[in-house]
This record gives sequence, C-alpha cells and structure tokens, in this order.
Amino acid sequence: MTKLISVNECDVQDAHSNLDQIELYSTKRAKLDNERDPKTGKLTRPWHFEVVPGFFKQDDEETDDATFDFIDEHFGLKLESWKDVIEKVKELNANAKKNEEYKLIFFARHGQGFHNMGVELVGLKDWDNYWSKKCGMTLEDGTKFTWGPDPKLSPLGRKQVSAVHEAVEAEIKRGMPLPTKFFSSPFTRSASTLVITWKDLLICKDGDKEAESKLLGERMHPLVKEDLRETIGLHMCDKRAKKSDFLKVFKQWGFTVEDGFPEEDIYHKDEWREPLSEQSLRADNFLQFLYENYPNDSTVYTASHAGEIRAFITALGHRQFTIPTAGLIPIVVKGTRAED
Repeated sequence: MTKLISVNECDVQDAHSNLDQIELYSTKRAKLDNERDPKTGKLTRPWHFEVVPGFFKQDDEETDDATFDFIDEHFGLKLESWKDVIEKVKELNANAKKNEEYKLIFFARHGQGFHNMGVELVGLKDWDNYWSKKCGMTLEDGTKFTWGPDPKLSPLGRKQVSAVHEAVEAEIKRGMPLPTKFFSSPFTRSASTLVITWKDLLICKDGDKEAESKLLGERMHPLVKEDLRETIGLHMCDKRAKKSDFLKVFKQWGFTVEDGFPEEDIYHKDEWREPLSEQSLRADNFLQFLYENYPNDSTVYTASHAGEIRAFITALGHRQFTIPTAGLIPIVVKGTRAED
C-alpha cells in the first residue's frame, strides 16, 4: 500500500469498539421484521442481508486488518481473477431463487479530512473530550484550519485518493467489474473522494465530452443519500453543509440528491451521538433501498465514512475490519426478500 495510506489508532477504534452494540443491533433489527407501512400494508424492511464469503481476503479471519495492504492486495481479491468474481456473481444470480439477489458492493472511505488532521494533532482522547465539538483550531505558527461543519479533504487526503484512483485504473485493466450505480454521503469529503477516484473514468464535469468518461462513454450520476452520512451528532465535523452549498460544488459533476433532501441538516444534534446500533439500522435502510430499487445493478460503489462502513459491516454480519482514510472494502452481499 502506498505510504500515504495507513491505519491509525482512531481507525482501529472506529472498527473495533462498542462491541455490545452489535448484539443490540440484531435485537433492534429483529423487532422490525414484521413492521409494515400503515399506508401500503407492505413490510418496511423485507430484505435480509448476509456476506457471501470466499471472494475477498477481508472476510478471512486470518487477514490482519491492522497491516492489510488493500492496494497491493488488489483490493483484497481472493479468487484467481476479477473475471472469476464477475462469473461467480453472475452464476449466483442466475441460480438464485426469485426472492434472492447478489451484489458486489464497494464500500469506500473518504481520504483524510481536516478533522482527521485534528485528531492526529491533539490525540484521540482530547479530540473526543473537547476538540470534536469545536469547528477548528489555530496552530502555534498562526496557521488556521477548520473541520466543521462539513470539512474538506486535506492536501494529504487528496493525494491519498489520487493513489486510489491509480489503483482503480490498474484493477480495471486486470478486469475489475465497473460499478453501474454510484451513491455518496452528503458530506464534501466523501463526494470529493468519489470524484477524484472516478474522474475521467465514469465521472466527468459539465461541459466535458461524455466520451472522455472513457470507460462507458457516458456519465454516471451519483445519488446522494442521507443514510450514507457519518455517525450523527455531537462532532462538528459530522454536521453537513446546506444542500445548496453542496450542489454548487457537485452538481457540475453529475451528482443528484434523493427526494426530500432538506436544505439544512435537520439530523445533527449538539449534545447527542448516534450509537452504532442505530447507525447500523440506517445502513440496513440504505441496503433495503438499494435492493428494492436496483435489481439489475450487480456492481455498486458507495462513498462514505469509517463509522458508516462499520455500520454496514455490522448490518451484514461481516467480521470487524479496519478501514484507513481513503481505504475501501469490497463485499459480495446476498439479499433475501421476505414475502409481503
């Protein structure tokens, strides 16, 4: 892995703390099995999800997540080739029951943001106890930087994601399947990561020739989903910007926002932090949306955050796995739909 990307203490905590919340999530999710929409009478969460093992090294208990090099390891590819992945997922879907569906989902974390710089400067304890509730700091040399609300990628973060862009290009040449749907957190750091990773591949800017999106000959249009945002509340870096400010930057890159997306961040609370069990329900809600609405898209890319990827891992029953800034983890996911 490029020396730009490495695991730190905060990454490990994001991946391995709050283990009691995993069982609590399972309890909360089970209670929603029979919940129905009062207007339609249909189940609100008809899909159940599980990891299909054997495709990637990250689901192998022998893989050390503290030292795992996702770039050198071809994003964790465990099979002989990406062609094998494509064929096996295709075969799984061809042989699936009518209520079953398989997808390869890339869960990508944003590159280093200015808030991540803040954690490294002050230490995790002081960050959690004090600095996370502030909007920025001034260094002894007078340098000022901000991380809230909605921090941008740091210069290092942009370099990290550029390295991932190069790795994506290399894996595509080795046969990696191309995502046919892109989804993004509503935070600048994640949307910027998506743009830099896929720029001139599947993402291009207004005014650019669509042919310059050189893989498919057409632009992808990432959909922004609130369910992909980082852990809600308390930390100012996890309060999002206004919708209009976000779209001033990212609409030109083809981004659209989900229906009902509010102008202001109506979810952030200054004195409350979303527990992992609740965030995992939110991740499950995104998967419900994905499997219910995109049955023909077997390869999907999401750009989000360390806490959000941890929530997906919890919702899927995947082993806990540390994701560094700009890291990603591909997972083959089986969805099984209950009858309404």
